[in-house]
Amino acid sequence: METKTARLTILIDPDKKEVFESLCAQQDLTASQVVRQLIRDYLVKHGVSYEKSKPSKG
Repeated sequence: METKTARLTILIDPDKKEVFESLCAQQDLTASQVVRQLIRDYLVKHGVSYEKSKPSKG
């Protein structure tokens, strides 16, 4: 899981938002969890690496 977070603001049709949040709740997930998974899947689908290298110690 990511250790730092950044805010992403999107505009969405209110009816779609309501249905989306309801579906997420039915699956015991938050909308943010689902959006993060969608983004990860999209990056993988397009072969984009998003993991930053961890600094070496020493």
